[in-house]
Amino acid sequence: MRQEALTRWTAEHSAELYGIRNWGGGYFDVSPGGEVIVRPNGPRSSTEVSLTHLVAECHERGLNMPVLIRFSNILASRIKEINESFRNAIAEAGYQGEYRGVFPIKVNQQCEVVADILEAGRAYHHGIEAGSKAELLVAITMMRDPDAFIICNGYKDEEYIDTALHSVKMGTRTVLVIEMPSELDLILERAERMKVRPILGVRAKLSSRAGGHWDSSGGDRSKFGLDASQIIGLVDSLRRKGMLDCLRMLHYHLGSQVSDIRKVRIALQEACRFYVELVREGAGMGLLNLGGGLAVDYDGSHTNFECSTNYTTSEYASDVVEVVMKTLDACGVPHPTLVSESGRATVAHHAVLVFNVLHVRRFEPLETPERLPAHASVALENMKEVCDSLSPRNVQESYHDAVYYRDEVRTMFLQGNVSLRERAMAETLFWRTICRIQALTKGRKYIPDELEGLEPVIADVYYGNFSVFQSIPDFWAIDQLFPIIPIHRLNQRPSRKAVLADITCDSDGKVDRFIDLHDVKHVLPLHEWDGREYYLGIFLVGAYQETIGDMHNLLGNTNVLHVSIDDKGQVEWARQTTGDRVDEILQYMEYNPEDMVGQMKARIDKAAKAKLITPKDKSAILKAYKVGMRGYTYFEQ
Repeated sequence: MRQEALTRWTAEHSAELYGIRNWGGGYFDVSPGGEVIVRPNGPRSSTEVSLTHLVAECHERGLNMPVLIRFSNILASRIKEINESFRNAIAEAGYQGEYRGVFPIKVNQQCEVVADILEAGRAYHHGIEAGSKAELLVAITMMRDPDAFIICNGYKDEEYIDTALHSVKMGTRTVLVIEMPSELDLILERAERMKVRPILGVRAKLSSRAGGHWDSSGGDRSKFGLDASQIIGLVDSLRRKGMLDCLRMLHYHLGSQVSDIRKVRIALQEACRFYVELVREGAGMGLLNLGGGLAVDYDGSHTNFECSTNYTTSEYASDVVEVVMKTLDACGVPHPTLVSESGRATVAHHAVLVFNVLHVRRFEPLETPERLPAHASVALENMKEVCDSLSPRNVQESYHDAVYYRDEVRTMFLQGNVSLRERAMAETLFWRTICRIQALTKGRKYIPDELEGLEPVIADVYYGNFSVFQSIPDFWAIDQLFPIIPIHRLNQRPSRKAVLADITCDSDGKVDRFIDLHDVKHVLPLHEWDGREYYLGIFLVGAYQETIGDMHNLLGNTNVLHVSIDDKGQVEWARQTTGDRVDEILQYMEYNPEDMVGQMKARIDKAAKAKLITPKDKSAILKAYKVGMRGYTYFEQ
């Protein structure tokens, strides 16, 4: 009885297994009842809601899986943490400048998300960064705070520049960041014509680099930015025109996910030197823009691994303030207003994709035959002997032999020397051997490299109702890892090891790399699927994933639920957006659904005239076709 109590699986075991308290940022946890709960206001809040409860509400409201759930409270909490971290660091260090955050719209362009960020950021004068004309139009329209900044990055044509200058005329603190030398003349020409003095920034091309996926954002060969000689040329040009005072901001960008705080400090030191020299040249200055880079701990390891971070938000803010103060004080330069474009750290946590499991393919080799047929080949007999003689002492030798004899049987099959039945026996013996090898090596301190990769090979495949390319394109494109766990049954022991497959027909539409504290896992512990609803959540998908998702296999946007939660835990459905229908996706791809229905009707009529279908079939086929046209692009329940 005591042993049974010691081995009983609890929700605490699941919390540790899936590392939810390491990567969840205090926003996600596991309840004693085994459900993932959301604490939308952060770890110190008692307000919580069950994800399983929200899924049940979705079904009641007619929202099928998959559903992307956004939490506006988490957005507000992230804005508060970033701004308060800088405020505290500034106060503690005696820094003489201020902090102004801006949100880069490219990270998540959804209207509800931008609106929530601006609402939560109003108390901190949190602004917007725009990198295109469309984003600039959104920024000017939605931002009403005259003390917040609009930062204009990216390539700029005449129309883009005019829009930014109109914004300046209307009293908005809109900064045109010069990222290419050719932009200056056009900006000054348009400003003169519109009779407005622009607020200018310059992006410095630092030699410092961040490493990781976005390493090319910095360094000598980065896409945007001016090197030292080009910046001096810009300063001289502005001085000749009597507009050097318009140069107010130094901007740089190290990368999107800078996981190592040491890289942050090194780049900032270099940027401060640029800033000091621009002040000495007589530029107006007063603004130092750190760009993006504040990282998210996707795997919970708290390391400088590219999907993690070895610092906290407060440490980031303190280090920034310290480096700027130390460098500028030594040169007698006043402290500037600090600006950062932290997008990923603002929105990653607020969105969760929930999907249901549709089917499971279990890896279970057939039982090996006690005896082989009398006419069995020598290779097949050798394969059986390998399987029967396997022991803890000869696992590596047995693996080599099993691979050799399996390949020999396959070659003989191609030559017509063994039957399909014999080949099937050989495959069964091989996979039974592999499964036994995996069991014998489990838990060993040393496992040969060639045996370490066996676990994912014999893992179950859980087919999920989602598309990798639509909902987590960064996983496919750049090997970005996201936390994935069941959202219920977490008080039960997960007995299966699995990889995930989506519903696309692409072989890349699978998830076979999962977060781990020490490395990357290639299987995910999951519960036995009994045919009933089983839900998984993909977490921290609020940054970039919606923006860059594609329509592979014509699988469009998922259903979206945007919620806020009051202090009593009551859920307010701020917005419910139905995912793309089949006819909408077809129209986007330049098909005409009405014409398609007409063509289908003509084909049905032709089949009826040829007596291939009955009048009853005719009505049913056309009805099913029309229903399919109006349906969700994902599988409906």
